[in-house]
Amino acid sequence: MNKPIPTSADGMSRVDGRAKVTGAAKYSAEYNQPNMAYAVLVGSTITKGTVATIDTKAASAAPGVLAVLTYLNSPKVPGHIPTKAQKPSSKSGPLKVFYDNKILYNGHPIAMVVADTFERAQYGASLVKATYNKEAHDTQPPKNITQGVGAWGGKDFTKGTVDAWKTAPIKLEQEYTHPSDVHNPMELHAIIARWDTPDKLTVWDKTQGTQATRDDIAKAFKLKKEDVQVNSQFVGGAFGSALQVWPHEVAAILGAQVVKRPVKLVLSRPDMFTSVGYRPYTWQKIGIGATTDGKLVGITHEAVGQTSSFEDFAEGPINTSKGLYASPNITTRYKLLSLDVNTPTWMRGPGEATGAFALESAMDELSYALKMDPIDLRMKNYAKTDPDNGKEYSSKFLDEAYAMGAAQIGWENRQAQPRAASQNGWLVGYGMAGGMFGAYRDVAVIKAMMKADGTLTIQSAVSDIGPGTGTAMVLIAANKMGIDAGKIKFEMGDSSLPDAPMQGGSATVSAVGSAVHDACTVLKEKFQQLMGNGGTDKPDYVKILKDNNLPSLEVLTKSAPGPDNQKYSMQSWSVHFVKVLVHPATGVVKIDKVACVADCGKIISPKTARSQVVGGAIGGIGMALMEEGIIDHRYGRYVNNNFADYHVPVNADIPQIDAMFVNKPDPYINPIGAKGMAEIALIGMAPAVANAVYNATGKRVRDLPITPDKLI
Repeated sequence: MNKPIPTSADGMSRVDGRAKVTGAAKYSAEYNQPNMAYAVLVGSTITKGTVATIDTKAASAAPGVLAVLTYLNSPKVPGHIPTKAQKPSSKSGPLKVFYDNKILYNGHPIAMVVADTFERAQYGASLVKATYNKEAHDTQPPKNITQGVGAWGGKDFTKGTVDAWKTAPIKLEQEYTHPSDVHNPMELHAIIARWDTPDKLTVWDKTQGTQATRDDIAKAFKLKKEDVQVNSQFVGGAFGSALQVWPHEVAAILGAQVVKRPVKLVLSRPDMFTSVGYRPYTWQKIGIGATTDGKLVGITHEAVGQTSSFEDFAEGPINTSKGLYASPNITTRYKLLSLDVNTPTWMRGPGEATGAFALESAMDELSYALKMDPIDLRMKNYAKTDPDNGKEYSSKFLDEAYAMGAAQIGWENRQAQPRAASQNGWLVGYGMAGGMFGAYRDVAVIKAMMKADGTLTIQSAVSDIGPGTGTAMVLIAANKMGIDAGKIKFEMGDSSLPDAPMQGGSATVSAVGSAVHDACTVLKEKFQQLMGNGGTDKPDYVKILKDNNLPSLEVLTKSAPGPDNQKYSMQSWSVHFVKVLVHPATGVVKIDKVACVADCGKIISPKTARSQVVGGAIGGIGMALMEEGIIDHRYGRYVNNNFADYHVPVNADIPQIDAMFVNKPDPYINPIGAKGMAEIALIGMAPAVANAVYNATGKRVRDLPITPDKLI
C-alpha cells in the first residue's frame, strides 16, 4: 500500500524521507553478503620515495587474516598494464594501486589486509611494517608561487586589450589564496565487491554515477560492460568526491578476486583526506580597473592551482571573471603547480567557487575605492549578453535577485564606512557577492510503466547524492500525468537501468527531469491513442488498460539537448547577502543573518530546492571561516585529518538562512524550464562573508579561512 507523501505550504516532502529517517534506507556499506570479508588499507608513512622492504608475515599469521596484498603479490589490473601504443608522458595518470614500489604522497596505499572481521583486518593492518628509500618531498606551495609552476595545456584568454585594467583611473591589484578544502560527507566512502564468476562482477559502491563507475571498472579489469553491475541506492553526501573510481575501489575488487568471497572496504575518516580528492589550494591575483563613475575598464585574473606530481587536475577558477561582468577587456591566465600530494578533484562549485572569492572580493574592494555601493557597482556593469562569447543568455534575472536579497537582508542598514556600526558590543557588517555556473543538460533515457492498478513506475540509472532527485522526478511525472504523487515510484541507483549521466555539475534535473517529462508525454499520448477520437487531456489510465485488456503500458524514451543549447549562453545565477557580528577584542565572527537568492529557472520541488540553497550556504560559511586541510610540510602529512581538528560548521554556527528564488522558467534549456542550483548555492557565499567582515572591521582578509587571529 502506498503511504501518502507529506506535504506542507512549501511543497511536497522527500519521497525517500521516511526511509532515511527510520534507517530503512540502505547505503553501500550496509549490504551484508554471505561469507563476506573485510579490508583495511595500509598507507605509506613517508611522502616520496620507494618501498625498500615490506614485512607482512605477522599480519598474514594474525587470526582471521585471509590475505595481505602488496605490489609484490597483488594480481595486476589488466587496464593498468601499459601498451606499446600508449605515448610516454611526464605524468603517469591516476594512481595505480599495488602497481609498483613508488611512493607518491603520504598515505599512498602500500598494502591491504583482508580478514573475516573488520576488527581483525584492522589489527592485521597494524602489523604490516615497511622500510623506505626516502626522497626529498615538496608539499608546500612556494612563497613566490609564479616561480616553478608547470604550465597547463589550457590557453590564456584575452578579450580586448591585454591587462587593460592598468590604464584605468581607479584601479587595484591584490592576491587571494584559498586553502585545500577536504570532502567530508557524513557517509564515508565504501564499496562491497563480489565476483559472481571469474568475468562477472557486482559492486555496491558510493558513486555519483552508476554507469560511469561501471564503465571505468569494466575498462580497468577488461570486462564487458554488461558483466559489471553497480548498485548505489542511497548516497550520504559526496560533493564531487564520488565522481570517479578511486584506488580503494580497485583494491577491494582485487581483494575479492584473491580471497574468492565478497569484500567490504570502508575508508576511515583520515583516509578521506588522502583517498578521494579535495578542493585544491589555489593562489589568485586580480587586477581590476574602472572609470571614476564605476564602469569597468578591464579585469585580469591569474590563478595557480595545486595538483599532484603524477596526475593533472584542472578546474576553472578564472571562469567567473570571463562571464560575470560586462568588462570590455578581460585577461585570464591559469597554471598548475605539481606537488607531492594526492590528486585534487571536483568539489561543489568547482573552480567557480574559488574564483568567485577572488573576483567578488576585488569587486568589493573596488566599490570602496570608488565610494560606491557594491550593488550599484554590479548593476553598472551588468552583462546583458555573455562577455565570454557574445551570445544572448537563455534567461537571466540576476538584477531581480539583487533586489530581492537586498530587501531581505536589510541592506539599507549597511554603513558605507567600515567599522561604523555596532550591536551589543559587537561590530556589525553587511556584505554581498554574486555567482554563476554553467547550466547544462545531458542525454538521458527513461523507462515509464503504468500498471493496471494505476501506479506508475519510472526507472533511471541516476544516482542521488542527497538533493532529492527522486522527489523532483516524481513531481514532474505527477504534474505531467495528472495523478497523485503517492502512486509514482522512481527507481534509480542501478547501472542496469536506462542510461543516465553522473550526478554532477548541477545537471540532473535538467537532464533526467527532461527525460521524465518527455517519457510521460509519450506515455500519455499512447493512452490517448487507445482512447480514440474521444480522448481527453485527463485519461482514466486504469479504465483504459482494463478496456484494452492490458496489464500495463510502458515507454522507453531518450531525451537530448536541442539546437538552442548551442545558440544561447546558459547559466545559473546567485547572490548571497550576509550580516555578520565581529567581536572587537577576540576576533570571533558570528553569522547573524543570511539571505540567498537563486536565479535557476523554474523551481520543481520547493522544499528540496530550499534545502539545496541552505546546504550550499552552510558549505560557504565553512569555506569562509573554518575549513582548511593543514599539512605539516616537514613530513608531508595532514595534521587535522579528523572532525576534531578539521572544522566544519555545526548548528551553533548557522543562523536562520533565507533561501529565495526568482522562479522564472528558462524557455530554451529544456522542456521543464529548470536550471541547476547545487553549485550556485555555494558560489559567492565565501566572498559575501569576507566582504561583510571587512564592512564590520575595516580589515580585509584575502587568505581563507577568516580565523580570529587574522582580525585582532
